[in-house]
Amino acid sequence: MSIPINLPRSLWCLLLGVVAVAAFVSCAVAHEIRPAYLQIDEMAANRYKVVWRTPMLSGMRLPIALRFPESVRNVTEPAARELPDSLVETRVIETDGRGLAGKRVEFVGLQATITDVLVRVHLLNGSVETTMIHPSEPWIDFAGARSWLAAAKVYFGNGFQHILLGIDHLLFVFGLLFIVRSRWMLVKTITAFTVAHSITLAVATLGKVEIPALPLNAMIALSILFLGPEIVRVWRGQTSFTIRHPWIVSFAFGLLHGFGFASGLTALGLPQGDIPFALLMFNLGVEAGQLAFVGLVLLLIAALKSIEIRLPRGLELMPAYVVGILGAYWTVDRIVAMVGGMA
Repeated sequence: MSIPINLPRSLWCLLLGVVAVAAFVSCAVAHEIRPAYLQIDEMAANRYKVVWRTPMLSGMRLPIALRFPESVRNVTEPAARELPDSLVETRVIETDGRGLAGKRVEFVGLQATITDVLVRVHLLNGSVETTMIHPSEPWIDFAGARSWLAAAKVYFGNGFQHILLGIDHLLFVFGLLFIVRSRWMLVKTITAFTVAHSITLAVATLGKVEIPALPLNAMIALSILFLGPEIVRVWRGQTSFTIRHPWIVSFAFGLLHGFGFASGLTALGLPQGDIPFALLMFNLGVEAGQLAFVGLVLLLIAALKSIEIRLPRGLELMPAYVVGILGAYWTVDRIVAMVGGMA
């Protein structure tokens, strides 16, 4: 089997086995990683509009409750609106004479989930505070506006996390490693994937093009399934357009994956004015996560080169089977979900 870098096939099999286990674990939690979103806009002195958006999991709202301190009262009661993937509550609150400064808002129940909360506060003086709240510390203390650097860190971190938890995207990149024949071709192929998904991430986030989530997810799964037979052809010493020009195929499928990345940013429900900056930092986070993944694989290859493990020849096709079977499973599962959603 012709694969990049001289590594025994048996070690590639073990490497992909680890990815397979991670894939099944990811399937179990993938729907709960969408962050919740809290937006607070100052309307007048000590009066704020609050938008609280919580993700839906299997048709049920995640058990996260918003708790303001006793010095904060509702001017209007929360008005709820249900979206396909979340529940949105809107209200107007009033604070004491000090505004939000020194106040703590708690996210009750967040510690029992794996969901983060993106908090954005826009004050009348033009200052904006953007913070990501994690289950380990389910609260936010308001002290004042933070710098743009803090906001950049939030969006960058969200993009980095999105790619590393997106096992379908990583499995596609990993499958490419079994098709490319040289380091230079690997660089071209990964670069093509990066350029392609950056284009569609931008146009989708800016609202220029929109693809329904269910068909998109099915097509992304199909791109993974497509790699399985190509890996078999490489193993047999055969060739194909994909094997000769993997960067072209990587670019084409990268356009699809970019729309998938966009869902991670648009799910935050950001105001239009924040989107260009958030888009830039989120995309940089995605690229950093992708490079970290490829770098980790290459480091594992270097570490495993000195290990001699002999496995039956039949297991040499394990990479193709794992990529193909997971791609087929996700394709069927997402097509069923798409058909069910249309019924």
